[in-house]
Amino acid sequence: MTAKTTNKLNLFDFTMIVVSLVIGMGIFRTPANVAKASPDTFLFFTAWLAGGIVALCGALTYAEIGSRLPVTGGYYKVFSYAYHPSVAFAINCVILVSNAASLAGVALVGGEYITGIFIPLSKDAAWIKIAANASYIQSIHIIIAIAAIIIFYGVNLAGLKMSAKTQNVLTIIKIILILLLITPLFFSGNSDVINPAKTAATSPALREYIKAFGIGLVAVSFTYGGYQQTINFGAEVNNAAKNIPRGIFLGIAIIVSLYLTINYAYIKVIGFDTLHQPETKNIAAIMASKIFGINAERVLSGFLFLSVLAYVNVLLMSNPRVMYAMSEDKILPAVFKNRNTKTDVLTVSLSVFAAICIVVIFWAKEFDRILSFSIFLDCFGMILSAATIFILRKKTKHLDDTGIYKMKLFPLMPVIFIAAYVFVAISIALEPVKPGETNAAITGLIVMAAFTALYFILAQIKKSDQTIHNK
Repeated sequence: MTAKTTNKLNLFDFTMIVVSLVIGMGIFRTPANVAKASPDTFLFFTAWLAGGIVALCGALTYAEIGSRLPVTGGYYKVFSYAYHPSVAFAINCVILVSNAASLAGVALVGGEYITGIFIPLSKDAAWIKIAANASYIQSIHIIIAIAAIIIFYGVNLAGLKMSAKTQNVLTIIKIILILLLITPLFFSGNSDVINPAKTAATSPALREYIKAFGIGLVAVSFTYGGYQQTINFGAEVNNAAKNIPRGIFLGIAIIVSLYLTINYAYIKVIGFDTLHQPETKNIAAIMASKIFGINAERVLSGFLFLSVLAYVNVLLMSNPRVMYAMSEDKILPAVFKNRNTKTDVLTVSLSVFAAICIVVIFWAKEFDRILSFSIFLDCFGMILSAATIFILRKKTKHLDDTGIYKMKLFPLMPVIFIAAYVFVAISIALEPVKPGETNAAITGLIVMAAFTALYFILAQIKKSDQTIHNK
């Protein structure tokens, strides 16, 4: 076995990366957001089931994309291969900002949970004191979030295998944590699963029902999102043509099973009425406290913070590879291709992405503020990247009989996936906003337009420099 093969990711490594890309802190927070949007438990579970179906369709689509174009920085390479370079540049810059925002938001939620070790949310008196000094607590959350990024920035500087091994450990801890959250099903009393929210006095009209489903699907999309980044590892997976689709299949199967079960546990133990309340946030810790007491809440809060670390680590692993690919195509400066000669780490790209994450933390400050913004930006990437399968099938038709993965039921799978994200984007655009705030969709469109303009500005500068050089 050569050194080059030894350094590549095996099927287990890749499957764990898929799981880690998807299961961040979302499942420990967003079920409350989905419940707030849902008038009853039927719509609540429908949103989660629909999210799983969309994730499966997306996973199958990206599995074939990754098999047809298995290169480092694949997410960028797909856009560059299928569309105009301006689209590739703008979309990937948007995705990098969105990923940084997601990492920042999740890290801040981790800060909320880790403070639960010292000030359990179930202690009402303590919570009143926290509310009285919210700015101080928010500063602690920011410091913790930044510290997590800095620590795993150092881990990733040590090399891909080191970060992958760390990821395996953290992902296994995360799965064990979710299984522990499911155990209250065997200790709780009567289930509230089939009962609608008591706060919903009347059944909503069909239009309002669809609107509520769309709002709920925004939070569900955040919780299921992330698996598309696995194509960034296309050239670094051993036997990519087989292990990429296998890893995605296994990863999504694990994720869907865990998500549906843990949401059942939330409803059964906490009750839909509690999830439906505006102040309900750190639901996992609340559930642990209900069954096992405050000490269990403290222990669980610590484990939940480890889940944050896994998510931080895997995004720091994947996103610098997009910058590398953009630099390789001479869209970003050549410095983004720089690798450490000993560890083979993309040092400049890693450092820049970590810095963006820290900047976003100072801007975001709290999870709820960036949820819709992040998902709306993701919609651009999801819709356009999935649509490339139609172009790739034509351009790489010569690969069809070479043993690559080809999805069944084409084009149904990508069509379902694209339609779902169009619906999510429209739902975000129609969301009401607070006075003084800008609609997330409008902000996202401005960001997209700014990056598109930046591409043409940089292209013009480059053209002018070449003209001067030729003279």
